[in-house]
Amino acid sequence: MKVLVATEKPFAKVAVDGIRKEAEAAGMELALLEKYTEKSQLLAAVATADALIIRSDKVDAEVLAAAPNLKIVVRAGAGYDNVDLAAATAAGVCVMNTPGQNSNAVAELVFGLLVYAVRNFYNGTSGTELKGKRLGIHAYGNVGRNVARIARGFGMDIYAYDAYTPAEAIERDGVKPLGSVEELYATADVVSVHIPATAETRQSINEALLARLPKGAVVVNTARKEVIDEPGLVRFLEARPDVKYVTDIRPDNHEEMMEKFAARYFATPKKMGAQTAEANINAGIAAARQIVGYLLRGDDTFRVNK
Repeated sequence: MKVLVATEKPFAKVAVDGIRKEAEAAGMELALLEKYTEKSQLLAAVATADALIIRSDKVDAEVLAAAPNLKIVVRAGAGYDNVDLAAATAAGVCVMNTPGQNSNAVAELVFGLLVYAVRNFYNGTSGTELKGKRLGIHAYGNVGRNVARIARGFGMDIYAYDAYTPAEAIERDGVKPLGSVEELYATADVVSVHIPATAETRQSINEALLARLPKGAVVVNTARKEVIDEPGLVRFLEARPDVKYVTDIRPDNHEEMMEKFAARYFATPKKMGAQTAEANINAGIAAARQIVGYLLRGDDTFRVNK
């Protein structure tokens, strides 16, 4: 059986070595497609693959149709909106993610962005501190829990809203659960966004929701750009010169945001949440282990399609 690692943004060599070790120990062949520039290269490479490991690479119906032997796709990371789940299900392909492997890396990035923001992007003017500020965690999953852990060290007052996590589980971490997303945004001096991009959440962070933020608030988005109503964000920032927005997902209207809000807006050149050596290694090896478990034992613990 052949495991293909198809990554436009490659894994670190040590991660690839770990993936190879897991695959070959299970009697599988490993193939690499790194830094590819055309979709046609991916279509050719998947033709003989039984399993596929990707990062932010897109797997749509065309890719699946080009892979008659494909049984499983593993997205090395938490988000999996780059995979067409319905098409995968129709093709009989299992799709998994690797939840938790990048969580600490993303959470640390949150605070790198936050400190940068509250210190006015180090422009020499007087900023503020995070200690004593109210942090609102929008979605309390693996990343949200790590954000809460780090926030305690900063001495922040921590709140969270998650439609799918019981309040008791949030309270056990010493975090105050809130009953609605509207209440979260009305409460928090800092909002950290961790919701996935789904039909329900796309563009759900809109002008009306943002308008609930207290004066001087900061929004940090390390989730997905699709959850932000970008035109609504522009209108909101125009009306609220006291608010800052920082993200590691450059919005489609980045140039407009820079032109209008350069003193209170920052976006990294590319998605940075999982860009650490540790996260790279953890997610890649976890993906390989999940493929081996599925192909040899039928273990579909982390399956995200039905």
